[in-house]
Amino acid sequence: MSSAFSTISTIQPLHRTIDNPSISPLLGSTSTHKLCSFHVCNRTASASSVRRRFSVVADSDVVKQQKTKSGSSLSSLLITKEEGLELYEDMVLGRSFEDMCAQMYYRGKMFGFVHLYNGQEAVSTGFIKLLTKEDCVVSTYRDHVHALSKGVPARQVMSELFGKTTGCCRGQGGSMHMFSKEYNVLGGFAFIGEGIPVSTGAAFTSKYRREVLKKANADQVTLAFFGDGTCNNGQFFECLNMAALWKLPIVFVVENNLWAIGMSHLRATSDPEIWKKGPAFGMPGVHIDGMDVLKVRKVAKEAVERARRGEGPTLIECETYRFRGHSLADPDELRDPAEKAHYATRDPITALKKYMIENKLVNEAELKAIDKKIDEAVEDAVEFADASPYPVRTQLLENVFADPKGFGIGPDGRYRCEDPKFTEGTAHV
Repeated sequence: MSSAFSTISTIQPLHRTIDNPSISPLLGSTSTHKLCSFHVCNRTASASSVRRRFSVVADSDVVKQQKTKSGSSLSSLLITKEEGLELYEDMVLGRSFEDMCAQMYYRGKMFGFVHLYNGQEAVSTGFIKLLTKEDCVVSTYRDHVHALSKGVPARQVMSELFGKTTGCCRGQGGSMHMFSKEYNVLGGFAFIGEGIPVSTGAAFTSKYRREVLKKANADQVTLAFFGDGTCNNGQFFECLNMAALWKLPIVFVVENNLWAIGMSHLRATSDPEIWKKGPAFGMPGVHIDGMDVLKVRKVAKEAVERARRGEGPTLIECETYRFRGHSLADPDELRDPAEKAHYATRDPITALKKYMIENKLVNEAELKAIDKKIDEAVEDAVEFADASPYPVRTQLLENVFADPKGFGIGPDGRYRCEDPKFTEGTAHV
């Protein structure tokens, strides 16, 4: 099988330019690249000249065309039945969980900003399901599904969104700050770029344990997820430089959903092809279809294995699309309805389902059984979260003050927030 890093891949072309200039010209772009030799096409070259220089095919088509000497058609499939069912279940869990979050938010069970992941499931599933429990994941404010893919129970994630003590952060993190020491989810971060230094530090820890402390089993890999807007921030460039310089075991995953709240990626970035920033720092840069979990998984597998072997970082730009507004407070009136309709036809869950059925890996009954299982799990998570208690007031100052005799402790040795007058005038808020 050819390397995902040396295979040229493209994405199904969009109906764009003169007929529909509002739709991003990135997906379906004829510009191509080979990662091992860092070839980049001249931006002024015509599409025909690009095609003459490279043979442009899709990753999935390459694999489908491969046959073993025995001629077995099963050997050319991208996944086994077991792998397909795992991917499908994880993606459906992410979608169903987020749909339920929307219901709970509008019913007043959740507060603050809640950013949903609908449409981007192929990225989370394609990457995280390749990891071990010891590997680390660092997320953004769109972090619920990353936590679920890493194994954090749906009950804990939902409870955290409800602000209950049974949440993975005891109700103190909320939607944008999922964290789990047990599953090595090192946090969601509300400000863009915040998590990249944390993920770089986690990767440095793995390298230090292996090379300095001589721990042979210290081969943990870190995945750093962030959006397209983050790639214009200083932390991004600084950490790419350090990761490449020290050959850290990290994969930088750009979830380019083409939009900020209401600003198009094409209007906010001088060079919208984010993957090019990888070769600029001496690491491979990859641009893949983030709406196709099989393509994501193929590239992710090689990047993760490369990091685990000690060969350094990779920058992967996954071009995807969010089906909902920026957050549940966003009426989503700024994106072209035609653009949203186009991406709705490229639903990653529907695409995986179609692939598995067409290749006779599964049948409809098996998939419906998974759908039912997930519906029950999400309903259970809501019931569990709703029945769980809120944090006590004394929890407010826990893990805040290093000195137990500091501001948070009164003369009587008790937390000051236990004083009924501590929040007088604000208790109703």
